[in-house]
Amino acid sequence: MTAPTINHFAIWAIYKAEMARFARSSIQSILSPVVSTSLYFIVFGTAIGSRMASIEGVAYGAFIVPGLMMLMLLVESLSNASFGMLMHKFSGTIYELMSAPVSHVEMVASFVGAAVTKSMILAALVLATSAFLVPLEIRHPVWMIGFLLLTSVTFCLFGFILGVWAKSWEQLWIIPGLIVTPLTFLGGAFYSIDMLPPAWQTIAMFNPVVYLISGFRWSFYGTADVAIEVSLAAVFAILVVCFAIVAWIFKTGYRLKN
Repeated sequence: MTAPTINHFAIWAIYKAEMARFARSSIQSILSPVVSTSLYFIVFGTAIGSRMASIEGVAYGAFIVPGLMMLMLLVESLSNASFGMLMHKFSGTIYELMSAPVSHVEMVASFVGAAVTKSMILAALVLATSAFLVPLEIRHPVWMIGFLLLTSVTFCLFGFILGVWAKSWEQLWIIPGLIVTPLTFLGGAFYSIDMLPPAWQTIAMFNPVVYLISGFRWSFYGTADVAIEVSLAAVFAILVVCFAIVAWIFKTGYRLKN
C-alpha cells in the first residue's frame, strides 16, 4: 500500500494567505508586543524589581523575562490560530476549503504552521526588547528554542480548536482573556512558586501553565519550580489532548459541516 501524498502546494497556498493577513497588520502586530514588554518592565522590573532582592540568584528584571515571553506566546498562539479559523467560518470560505482536494492534515498543518510562525516572530521581538532593557543569560539555547516551538505548536492547535468552537468574536476572547491570561499570571510568570505559602504551592501545582513557565525558565537560568522532565511531560500531554480533539472535530464535522 502506497503512502498518501502530501499536497504541498495547498499547504503553501493557505500558509501564504494567512501570513499575508498578518503582514497587512504588521505594524500593529509588531508594535503591540514591544510596547507591552516595555510597560511590563517599567512596572514590574523597575518599580517593583528595584525593591526586591534577586530570585534564585537572578535579578528580578531578568527573572520575569521567561514568564513574560510565555504570557505573550500563549495569548498570541491562541489568538492567531483561532482568529484565522473563525475568519474563514465567518466569511464562508471554510466550506470551500472543506470541499477542495485538501486533506484535514494539510489544512491543520497550514493554519497551525502560519500561527506558529507569527507567534515565534512575536516571541523573538519580546526577547530582543527584553535583551535591550535587562541583561539576559540563556544557558540552554537549544532547549529554549525547542521548548518555545513545542509550546507554540501546542497552543496554536488549541487556538485552532477554539476557532472551530467559537460562534462569534465575543466567544473567541473568552478562553484567552478569562482563563489563559489569569492562569499565566498565577502560574509564576512574575514570581517563583517557592515564594508562596505551602498551601498555595500545592494549589499552584494544578495550574498547567506553571509547568510551561517553569520549563521555559530552566532553559534560561537552569533553575525551575518543577523538574524539566515533568514540564516536558506536561507540554506533551496537552499536545496529545489537542491532537485528539482536532481528530475528533474532523471525524464528526463538529461546527464545520453545518
